[in-house]
Amino acid sequence: MGAGGRMSVPPSQRKSESDSLKRVPYSKPPFSISQIKKVIPPHCFQRSVLHSFSYVVYDIVLASLFYYVATNYIHQLPQTLSFVAWTIYWALQGCVLTGVWVIAHECGHHAFSDYKWLDDTVGLVLHSSLLVPYFSWKYSHRRHHSNTGSLERDEVFVPKQKNALKWWAKYLNNPPGRFIAITIQLTLGWPLYLAFNVAGRPYERFACHYDPYGPIYNDRKRLQIYVSDAGVLAVTYVLYRLVLAKGLAWVVCVYGVPLLVVNAFLVMITYLQHTHPSLPHYDSSEWEWLRGALTTVDRDYGILNKVFHNINDTHVAHHLFSTMPHYHAMEATKAIKPILGEYYRFDGTPVYKAIWREAKECLYVEPDEGEQGVYWYRNKI
Repeated sequence: MGAGGRMSVPPSQRKSESDSLKRVPYSKPPFSISQIKKVIPPHCFQRSVLHSFSYVVYDIVLASLFYYVATNYIHQLPQTLSFVAWTIYWALQGCVLTGVWVIAHECGHHAFSDYKWLDDTVGLVLHSSLLVPYFSWKYSHRRHHSNTGSLERDEVFVPKQKNALKWWAKYLNNPPGRFIAITIQLTLGWPLYLAFNVAGRPYERFACHYDPYGPIYNDRKRLQIYVSDAGVLAVTYVLYRLVLAKGLAWVVCVYGVPLLVVNAFLVMITYLQHTHPSLPHYDSSEWEWLRGALTTVDRDYGILNKVFHNINDTHVAHHLFSTMPHYHAMEATKAIKPILGEYYRFDGTPVYKAIWREAKECLYVEPDEGEQGVYWYRNKI
C-alpha cells in the first residue's frame, strides 16, 4: 500500500497475465495424442455409473432445495427483501442448473457411463428439461470436437476474417457498442445459435438444430433429431400447463430467469474457452486435429469451477479426451501439463475482465504478414 492508499499490482501477477497472452506455439507438436495419453493414469479413463449419477443426484437435490425455499418462503418477505431473495435464487439456481447442463453435455460425449443407451437417456432427460435438443446438439458439438480450430469446418464461434466483418462492426468497436454486443451474446446467443445457426459454421443453406432435414444432419440421424424435438416440445407443454395453473410470473421467476442464467453461462464458458489473443486458428493448408484440439484455453471461475464440474478449467484435457469423465479431468490436466509445455494455455484473468478484453481484442483473424495458413486475432478495423 503506497501513498494515498493506492495498491500496485504485484510483479508476479503482471508476469502471469503477460505470460497468458503470449502466443502458443503453432508448429506441429513434438508429441502425439498417444504419447499424451500414456502420461495420464489409466483410471482417469474409467467411467462409473454410480460416481456419475452421484453428481446428477447432488445437483437435483440442490436445485430442489432452492426451489422449495423460493416457492415456500420468498412470498412471505416484504417486497424489497422479496426482490433481493428472488435475485439470489436466480443466481444460485442458474449456477446449479448449469452444472446439470454440463452433465448432459458429458452424456453426449459418452463420458457418463460405459453404456451409450444410458448416456443418451440421461442426456435426453436433462437437456430437454433445459429446452436443449439433446441429439441435435450432440451431433453438431461432436463435429466441433472433430474440427476445432479450423476456419472452414469448426462448428461454433468460428472467427471471421477482416473482409467478412459486417458493416456494423466498426460502430460496435467502442465501450458502449461492446457492452451491447456482449449483452446480446449472453442473453440471446444460445437460442439464436440453435434456431438460426448464428455464430455457427456457414452452410450452403439454412441450418437449424430443430430441423431433421437441415444440412447439419445426415439421413441416419434424422429420427434422433425428431426425438430431440419431441423432448423439447414435451417440456414446453409442461411449462404451458404450469402457466395455466400457476401463472406466467410464477413460471418466469421459478424457471425462466434461471434458464437465462444457464444460457448466459453456457455462451460465456464456450466463448472464453475458444477465444483468446494467444490462440491461433488454421485454414485447410495447416490444420490438423491435434493442433486444432490445442487451440483452447483453461479458465478459472473460482468457486464455480466445482459447481460447473470443472468444464472451464479442464477444457484442454476435454478436447484431447472427450470421453473422459469430468471427475478425473483435474488429475488428467495436471498429468498432461508437463508434456504439453508451451502448447498448454491457462488464463486466470477474472472472467468479467476476460470477456471484456476478448470482445475488445479478438474481433477477427488474419495471418501475420508473409505467413499463410495460421491466423491470429486482431482488433484494428
